[in-house]
Amino acid sequence: MIVNTTYGDVFKTSNKHIAFAVNTEGFNDAGFAGSVSRYWPKLANTGPKKLGDVISKKGTNKIFHALVCHSLGNDGWEKTAETVTKCLDSLDVPNDETIAIVLMGAGMIGQLGGANVFSILGGMARSKKRVAVYTL
Repeated sequence: MIVNTTYGDVFKTSNKHIAFAVNTEGFNDAGFAGSVSRYWPKLANTGPKKLGDVISKKGTNKIFHALVCHSLGNDGWEKTAETVTKCLDSLDVPNDETIAIVLMGAGMIGQLGGANVFSILGGMARSKKRVAVYTL
């Protein structure tokens, strides 16, 4: 469920958990995932992953959750909304904590790949987890 939307830097969130999109091919050196890979170098090239996988990493003050929810190929964003719901609901985050989540599909990679941002927001809203959506 979406509890808030914020225009701002998700790295400055007071929330402990940050979720974001990564691709099934495992090439995550661009977009927001590329920014995270500066702190989490292995994220830049994870190798192939399955749609719906979640890769988590505890940092100093934050826990990052990479949601494998799209592909770089044709129709790569087609199942993102339903996959985001599944990924969020699988996170081991207490129901009273809010997860900061990056608005997926709004960047260059998503737009070039045909991402439907409103559908993806619907997937976030259908999750049982509390999410605060961040966008720039």
